[in-house]
Amino acid sequence: MCMNKVLDEIIDLTKRAGTRPIETGVPGLSIIKGDIPTHQLAALYKPMIGFTIQGTKILLIGERSTVLKGPSYYVLPVHVPATASVHPGCDGRPYMSLGLELNQNVLQSLLRDLPEDLMPTASEHFAACEIDIELMEAWLRLLRLTKTPRDIPALAPAYEREILYRALMGPQGWYLRQLGLRESNFSKISQTVKWLRDNYTKPFDIGEIASKSGMAINTFHRQFKRATGLSPIQFQKQLRLLEARNLIAFEGYAVASAAYQVGYQSPSQFNREYSRFFGAPPARDTEKLRRIESARD
Repeated sequence: MCMNKVLDEIIDLTKRAGTRPIETGVPGLSIIKGDIPTHQLAALYKPMIGFTIQGTKILLIGERSTVLKGPSYYVLPVHVPATASVHPGCDGRPYMSLGLELNQNVLQSLLRDLPEDLMPTASEHFAACEIDIELMEAWLRLLRLTKTPRDIPALAPAYEREILYRALMGPQGWYLRQLGLRESNFSKISQTVKWLRDNYTKPFDIGEIASKSGMAINTFHRQFKRATGLSPIQFQKQLRLLEARNLIAFEGYAVASAAYQVGYQSPSQFNREYSRFFGAPPARDTEKLRRIESARD
């Protein structure tokens, strides 16, 4: 089957998708399309392989902006706070993408079965990767299971494994390999990221968490930024701001109460950092979000 026919079938199978991720019935697989509000795209992104089918997503992690133009794929090996915007294709077709959450157990099993000489030893920086026919067909096979739910338990694990394998062999494969190796620095950073995700309201000592990871402070900083695009302090700050935004917009918290709830000691500092990150003061920004969500519902 040629690339265009595969892509056309994928587009047909995702035509019921909307601007919120839908449950596909296939574990870990999500579909989204259309003019997704930018506030929804400001989030803590899960470790995943993403497939931009059509249109473009511009993902901003820290100070690094990456253009993800379809058809292409990308690998996010760890949780990262990010902001983004999406845009239709030059032909006017709406933005559309698939996401497959990374399953570390499957990845580790796959790595055990691969000969050492096939393992990637270096990787490009985070970027959109050209998708070939073999990887696109693996996505298609996984997506077809949404039409035959009885086949999901037997076949989804095989197709998931194939997608992981082909991404592992691609330009971003080094990150996947490092994530799957328990004693690699990258895997240790992944564990630190999980700790920060669960403890973002608490102060932390860089020297202490670096020591727990078995790294010198400078090495830890370098490895953390390589994995996430952010320093540990930036990572924590952005988690706090994202959570505070939800508390104010959708949980009824006052601005100062939300600031204290996520770990800030100074509401004025919170206001400054919120305005810098989201482009508007908390009260004005969250009022706009409520109006957008009300109109969508």
